Amino acid sequence: MKKNKDSLFKDLKIYNLVMTNIWQFLTIIAIGILAGYLFEKYATNQNINYMAFSIIFFSIIGTINFFVSILRGVKKLEKVDKDKSNELRVWMKNENITSGINIDEDTKRFYPFNNLASQIIGFCGSDNQGLAGIEARYDDVLNGENGKILKMTDAKGLDISDVSENYEPAKDGNDLVLTIDATIQGIAEKYLTEACIDNKCTDGGNIIIMNPQTGDILAMAGYPNYNLNQPYEPNTEELKSSWSTLSQGDKTKALQQMWRNKAVSDTYEPGSTFKLITTSAALEEGLASVDKEGEFCCTGGIEIAGVRIKCWRYYRPHGSESLRQALMNSCNPVFIGLGQKIGVSKYYTYLNKFGLLKRTGIDLPGEAGSIFLKEEKVGPVELATIAFGQRFEITPLQLITAVSSIANGGTYVKPRIVKKIINSQTGEVTDIPVEKQERVISEETAKNVLSMMQSVVEEGTGRNAQVEGYNIGGKTGTSEDGVNTNKYVTSFMGVGPTTNPEVVILVTLYNPTGEGGHQGGAWVVLTTHHKTIEKSTII
Repeated sequence: MKKNKDSLFKDLKIYNLVMTNIWQFLTIIAIGILAGYLFEKYATNQNINYMAFSIIFFSIIGTINFFVSILRGVKKLEKVDKDKSNELRVWMKNENITSGINIDEDTKRFYPFNNLASQIIGFCGSDNQGLAGIEARYDDVLNGENGKILKMTDAKGLDISDVSENYEPAKDGNDLVLTIDATIQGIAEKYLTEACIDNKCTDGGNIIIMNPQTGDILAMAGYPNYNLNQPYEPNTEELKSSWSTLSQGDKTKALQQMWRNKAVSDTYEPGSTFKLITTSAALEEGLASVDKEGEFCCTGGIEIAGVRIKCWRYYRPHGSESLRQALMNSCNPVFIGLGQKIGVSKYYTYLNKFGLLKRTGIDLPGEAGSIFLKEEKVGPVELATIAFGQRFEITPLQLITAVSSIANGGTYVKPRIVKKIINSQTGEVTDIPVEKQERVISEETAKNVLSMMQSVVEEGTGRNAQVEGYNIGGKTGTSEDGVNTNKYVTSFMGVGPTTNPEVVILVTLYNPTGEGGHQGGAWVVLTTHHKTIEKSTII
């Protein structure tokens, strides 16, 4: 993408010659008469008719100034659409008007795919300055140089007719090559929209699809999105129906929310998808085995520092379990116990290694950071809730980046959205390198966690995410959206194929209120993952 002339459509500037200084002329005359009256009344030398002198003097000044303003004119700039400019051209031709009005072509950013990837790309203002998304983040790279018309004028500002004009053409901005795959992005947006509408997600949803080997973001869909060519128009029927009744402040707030990329800029409690992090840390530290029968026992809850924390299936406890079975069942007490074994200090070491205590540094504006208690303030109960994904907040982007470290064999890779910059003048290509950082877990640990994720999809809570012909791994998650809000977030983290992962997908629905509530939302999120994988053929 670049800001070039070919991808823009024409806007126009009209310069109207108007006589705006007539009031200035009359004011000068009035001042002259008043001054003459005062001079004549109070002057001691009666041989001079000050009244007559001052009127003549100021009248001459006013007249000169008035006619100079007519000759030079005042240029008034207005931007109008193409239809209006064409009407004006016809009118000027019919009326034989050849001077006094100039119609100059201008350029405006045009987005041929309308809503596609709108919260990634962003949009431009009236002067083609980037205001959101990639447009804002790379504004200095995308911007070219305006063309110029150089001509000579006389002291009055009038063109010198016998001197030719020099035209300096505009220079295109640079090209950006994004990591986004338009086909995959379109499919993700389609099924996300269906999921959010069918399940009545009051706060929308998002899907991120990432290549764990390179960190490339293949798709980042948000619902609701908006039309990049009409960024100031309401984007939902509900908002359209109430738009005229909103105050200007409420309209501004609604637009900013519409432009916001929740996957990058908003935090949430991840819930049970975060058990993948606890599992990885416990295996890496040798505190658990993958398939040891009876290693754990769920009795419906666990008591930590005098506080009993229930399993989600407290009414029918899971009983004897291996770690694989605990992940398949999403059994809270098992992961609470693992968190206590790992300990606060070591657990925070892994949070840091997985990049969960810092921003990812993706090249998009407005990235939010995570919200965790300071390590020294974490007690046994706080650690217990962290271990199964509650009472802290991260962004969807942070979570998918952390799980990508598991999917690629144990190395943290920084996510990227731009992979190349092409100089439009020289054709020179600047590659944005893949940034592989520290090793987080061993290859053996990563392989074991992927194997358990596959069991979650094949036999556990993620069965509806299966895709025929592919080995898919994953983990479901449900969490409260804040404390005592009665809102929930439902999500699914998918990886495929588990033997050599090429893609990681995170589907997140905010406050599903359709049939079945957030439990029904869990089913929708799994089928959304299934459809996205099946239709996009990304693995």
